Amino acid sequence: MSTSIRPQPGIMDIRLYQGGESHVEGADDVVKLSSNENPFGPGEKAKEAFARTVHQLHRYPSSDHAALRQAIAEEHGLDASRIICGVGSDEILSFLCQAYAGPGTEVVHTEHGFAMYRIYAQAAGATPVEAPERERVVDVEAILAACNERTRLVFIANPANPTGTMIGGDQISRLAGGLPPQALLVLDGAYAEYVEGFDGGAGFVESRDNVVMTRTFSKLYGLGGLRIGWGYGPQEVIDVLNRVRGPFNLSETQLQTAAAAVRDHEHVKKCRAENARLRVWLAEALAEVGVPSDTSYTNFILARFADRAEAEACDDYLKTQGIIVRRVAGYKLPNCLRITVGDEASCRRVAHAIAAFKEGRR
Repeated sequence: MSTSIRPQPGIMDIRLYQGGESHVEGADDVVKLSSNENPFGPGEKAKEAFARTVHQLHRYPSSDHAALRQAIAEEHGLDASRIICGVGSDEILSFLCQAYAGPGTEVVHTEHGFAMYRIYAQAAGATPVEAPERERVVDVEAILAACNERTRLVFIANPANPTGTMIGGDQISRLAGGLPPQALLVLDGAYAEYVEGFDGGAGFVESRDNVVMTRTFSKLYGLGGLRIGWGYGPQEVIDVLNRVRGPFNLSETQLQTAAAAVRDHEHVKKCRAENARLRVWLAEALAEVGVPSDTSYTNFILARFADRAEAEACDDYLKTQGIIVRRVAGYKLPNCLRITVGDEASCRRVAHAIAAFKEGRR
């Protein structure tokens, strides 16, 4: 290739995103607990909607996503005109960087924050700025200290990935109120549905002009394989994002399946309740064998080991047992393993395996 053909500055600085592993060499009965997937999958209403769309595969989908936006608005009590839909909430994050960041600007994210915040900032030519966390919890004062006249976006996940921790509304209010006037606060609510009664930050979007919320159908709704997400923000911000959104970024299959999923109250209730029950059980089972974790508000726990060597040895042992979890050294948590809350059989299997690992090291 010609040496004159080069990508935009910042692109070659991007470290490729590493997803959770799916396979173990030589193992057949594998339990995958590395990607925070809903072990129950989508509900029956979503499956039925998905199947019906096979008859429309030759048709272009709606370009305004009106039916899905209306379904989301009705379920969450929002203004449909201020909702934007994307290929997972990731695409909304990308739109935000594309529209509001760029060369000479900065995008703030936290120490253990989702890797895509940094990647999308770099892809837009902006400079990512990392703010420290306090004991694996977002530190509002540290974020504010990292902001300046170049700051355009501040990303936080609440609840957070990969820590599972969460900050309260008073801290979000302090953060939103303390940002420089040209900056947007982006509340990534990928795990918001796992917190009973939590609006994911919608109230702050309604009351302020500098807050955007993103959500996804990949976690609680069990539609990770379809890649559907959405955002909610001030009207002028949503209008800007729609200018960079492709007109047919979501298929009719995605649109109809998501609309059915968001209205399936029984499936949502079941998945949330089972996750809460098993999350507590798994955290307590691991704590009993000397593997603590912070209180999680998500569908995973962040198991802490004595050091990196022990965490990696445990991960290696789990693979011999056909169990896949997630190393998070890339998130500056080398002594931790992120473990998805699976169904009851999976939770018992991973807890038993970690107990056996710990016993073998005594």
